[in-house]
Amino acid sequence: MSTARLVAKRLRRDGWRPVARTVAARLASAAVEAWQLAEPGLPLREEDIMDSRSLVRPSPPAPAKSGSLNVGWVCTPPSPGSGGHTTFFRMVEEMELRGHQCTLFLYDTNDDDTSRHQETIHRHWPALRAGVRSATYGMEGVDALVASSWPTAHAVAGRAPRGVHLFYFIQDYEPYFHPRGFLYALAEDSYRLGLTNVALGGMIAEVMQAEIGQGPETIIPFGCDTGTYRLLHPTNRVPRSGVVYYAKKKVDRRGYLLAKLALERFHTLHPEQEIHLYGDTVTGWDIPVTNHGNLPPEELNELYNQTIAGLAISFTNISLVPGELLAAGNVPVMNHASFASGLLKDPDAVWAPPTPAGLAAALAEVVSAPCIEERAKAIADRQRLDWADTRNSFARFLETACARLQQEDPRDALQGGRT
Repeated sequence: MSTARLVAKRLRRDGWRPVARTVAARLASAAVEAWQLAEPGLPLREEDIMDSRSLVRPSPPAPAKSGSLNVGWVCTPPSPGSGGHTTFFRMVEEMELRGHQCTLFLYDTNDDDTSRHQETIHRHWPALRAGVRSATYGMEGVDALVASSWPTAHAVAGRAPRGVHLFYFIQDYEPYFHPRGFLYALAEDSYRLGLTNVALGGMIAEVMQAEIGQGPETIIPFGCDTGTYRLLHPTNRVPRSGVVYYAKKKVDRRGYLLAKLALERFHTLHPEQEIHLYGDTVTGWDIPVTNHGNLPPEELNELYNQTIAGLAISFTNISLVPGELLAAGNVPVMNHASFASGLLKDPDAVWAPPTPAGLAAALAEVVSAPCIEERAKAIADRQRLDWADTRNSFARFLETACARLQQEDPRDALQGGRT
């Protein structure tokens, strides 16, 4: 859908005043960015910046705790469709199913009010029963806290009450999210703040060891939602055609610019193949594309079942997309990257050079192959590790770790620790 059509649709729905306000705000934001007027911001509050070198380990240690636990889960406010939050919330759901009490502590650098985020959480993750509180209002009343990103690891290290078991659920090597600089250094230091580091997949452990000389305390397997993403068998389904791509324009590690150039080249090779985009809505491309916006998982599985291949780019840890594509019988075409390719060893995945020409050629080869429907069934029928295995591994580790006496509390005492 073009920008003009989107504006017209919203005008019909909301009237001209809200649209005018939105347009004015975006114009102001664009001007600030173009003229470089804005100061760079931090993804955490200044008072939450911790320094692992000046941490003092006070007593008493966190006591052993078995049976039902009160667990706090610290994350940034989620947006619909966020893969990182979805994976994190799977761990929360598992602990709730095992009889533990869970609370989400939202860490927002600009706002302490969580009420506007509760509807988003309950609508898009309806299985969660956890209460929602602000991390900056205090995180008392818990036996354990689990950080979900490097800013929340810093916040947990500084704000957690004494005598609480501290964990860091690591889904990616997050220093790579930033150029070499201050944010890179802060992200790197988050692994040294004394939280119990739990890595999702072996590649994170290898990179941590190589980059900082320190591995995680444990590794849990990277799973796939094989309940939602699966082969569909409608009697009147048309043959598969086209390709699909998850667009994240502002997340450079997901290779949006590379994908755009690759898909434009692919279109010149196969103009008959429709190009489907979901996630961010894109405009201004030189080729026709079909924007789907954010799709719920069930509709996304239908789109995967309609298409032949999916472009799945990552320059750090692998995303959820390749496994979901495979479970639906779709062929993921991915960029060669040691970080991601070491984790996904599926024989049906296609790896290509991280260039527009390389990815376009790989997509063209996949859509031109014979016996597409038979191949899709064979791909979907392969046995894959489900998120249930990941959930169980993490829950067992957290329960066992809390049942042991923690020998030392890694956080700063009253005399320091913040930069």
